[in-house]
Amino acid sequence: MNSTDELRMQRADAVFALAPVIPVITIDDLEDALPMARALVDNGLKVLEVTLRTPVALDAIERIATEVPDACVGAGTVLDLVGLKASIRAGARFAISPGATEALYDTAQYADIPLIPGIATASELMRGLERGWRRFKFFPAESSGGIGALKGFAGPLPMARFCPTGGIDAVKAPAYLALPNVACVGGSWMVPADAVKAGDWNRIGDLAREAAALGH
Repeated sequence: MNSTDELRMQRADAVFALAPVIPVITIDDLEDALPMARALVDNGLKVLEVTLRTPVALDAIERIATEVPDACVGAGTVLDLVGLKASIRAGARFAISPGATEALYDTAQYADIPLIPGIATASELMRGLERGWRRFKFFPAESSGGIGALKGFAGPLPMARFCPTGGIDAVKAPAYLALPNVACVGGSWMVPADAVKAGDWNRIGDLAREAAALGH
């Protein structure tokens, strides 16, 4: 592993170490960004993945990065060079992709923030390792083999660590977090759509506190 690969891994590890659960957030209304972020961060979930699935996502990242200093906000659903560069400009401290292409690896190789690429199979994982990556999103986790798949990866490919995401909830998360090659998990159960719509930030805060406690 060269120095660039090592630095990338260290930056990803620094993100993973901040909380056992990364909330995966889709923001439709920009006015929800700050109260949602504060409810999560104040209750122990400091790493926030804002997915680039809505027109206000980049503005939400910028607002959170500027006004919630304790948040480590990143961009999810990063698919290409355009999305990665826009995320960096908005203030994202990391980027997560659902998969990975050669072009995305090329783009992210010398980026200012770590990219955590998505993989679902051993072949995709081996390709990522070949490109110098060691930290990955395992996605979609539950439908790609879940805990069994991660245990299978651990034997021949012990250098890889994961943030499994997709189909994981508060009940399933502890079993994932118990695996030695899992650093954290991603999920959206602490930001249920009905609570967001109602502006029930207290409920979201309670769910965030429970999720943060999963790491203890």
